[in-house]
Amino acid sequence: MTDDTQIAVDVRDAVKRYGDFTALQQISLGIRDNEFFTLLGPSGCGKTTLLRMIAGFEDVTEGAIFLYGDEIETLPPHQRPVNTVFQNYALFPHMTVLENVGFGLEMLGQSKAAARTRAAEMLELVQLSQFASRKPAQLSGGQQQRVALARALAPAPKVLLLDEPLSALDQKLRKAMQIELKHIQRETGITFIFVTHDQEEALTMSDRIAVMSAGELQQLGAPRDIYELPRNMFVADFIGDTNLLEVTVDEVTECRAACSLDGGLTLSCEAVEGVRKGAQVHLSIRPERLVLSETATGADSLRARVLENIFIGTDIATLLVLDNGSEITVRTSNSERGSKRIFDAGQMAFVTMERGAARLLRD
Repeated sequence: MTDDTQIAVDVRDAVKRYGDFTALQQISLGIRDNEFFTLLGPSGCGKTTLLRMIAGFEDVTEGAIFLYGDEIETLPPHQRPVNTVFQNYALFPHMTVLENVGFGLEMLGQSKAAARTRAAEMLELVQLSQFASRKPAQLSGGQQQRVALARALAPAPKVLLLDEPLSALDQKLRKAMQIELKHIQRETGITFIFVTHDQEEALTMSDRIAVMSAGELQQLGAPRDIYELPRNMFVADFIGDTNLLEVTVDEVTECRAACSLDGGLTLSCEAVEGVRKGAQVHLSIRPERLVLSETATGADSLRARVLENIFIGTDIATLLVLDNGSEITVRTSNSERGSKRIFDAGQMAFVTMERGAARLLRD
């Protein structure tokens, strides 16, 4: 996507207050047309509040929200060209699957025949045509979720809002539905705005992610940028696993920074804007970007003692303690066991970073 892509939803300095409590603090972001956009953050961070403001279920205290250039703040929910898929699906138990999908179309004034035709098309899209005559209670959780999705897509909304729709599914079905949702978004070309607290889910599905915490936007970017280039300690710690080391910045050049840990250990990393010499900040290093060896393999190799190895299926996580007392984790792919040595608890080893692995954070 290029920068001149049309903006579907433009949130400008949006604030939401409930009495003295501020749930959202001047959020500004532009969600692009035909984008799978995710609002990601822990419970209570404001992501669902923002989604409900876009839908019209919550008023905007300050600021404005535009949909394809038109301000929608004064429009009631039923007049906004958006639809919402909720966590609990909200299907009518007495109606068949086909009737559930077509019900909203009839309420919009379509004839029964036209609504049935469109409903059948949507069921084909979500691969549920064979279940058209069943009642919701006769379907699995994943199938009910797809019925709710088909119903929301049937009126062809400009934007589809999804409020943690996969949270009630088991792990295996949830992963399958992540791929299915992304496929449907591409097939329909509709802008999806997805709310989740699951980092892996966000990384898997999204074109871009807005990471939120305590009502504030922490970082906005593509999944790889969010993961590899976290802006601050919250993002680094919340997205995936990372090692956070307290360091003092000794030198800063145009591109590089030299940092020291307690005990005289030194590391180098890319410099980041706003970090100055003498600053006490944190360094983020992803566990999979570290390598264990018997001897030091570079200037940034750190000596450590192995505490334990944890087998987690695809990987082996090795917990170590550095000479200065800091604990650190190294992850080794299970397929690399033949080429990379696994050290036993109590053994000494050297930990070396891959080039570009360390990321200075603006705390």
